[in-house]
Amino acid sequence: MRALSLDFSKILKKFREDAKLSQEELAYRLNMTQSHISKYECNRKVIDLETFLRWVHITNADAQAAIVMFGTDVITHASQLISIMPAFIFIKLQIFL
Repeated sequence: MRALSLDFSKILKKFREDAKLSQEELAYRLNMTQSHISKYECNRKVIDLETFLRWVHITNADAQAAIVMFGTDVITHASQLISIMPAFIFIKLQIFL
């Protein structure tokens, strides 16, 4: 599994703290030890992409993670896509019908 190259240690800790989870609680939900959580948060271990995505999901930090990974423009682009999606789907359906 490919590891993330950016330093996410402070971000991971913030996500966990914002979710009001202890290291032990998060470790249990991720099926790993508290020591692993500590190592990720202290930048002594590099988190892999799968674990990062599971961490984000468990801490309900999806929007914050998207902003960190893709910048604030992701929210703007997502909003624009959502607003035009019904028209796009309608046009595609007309082509196939």
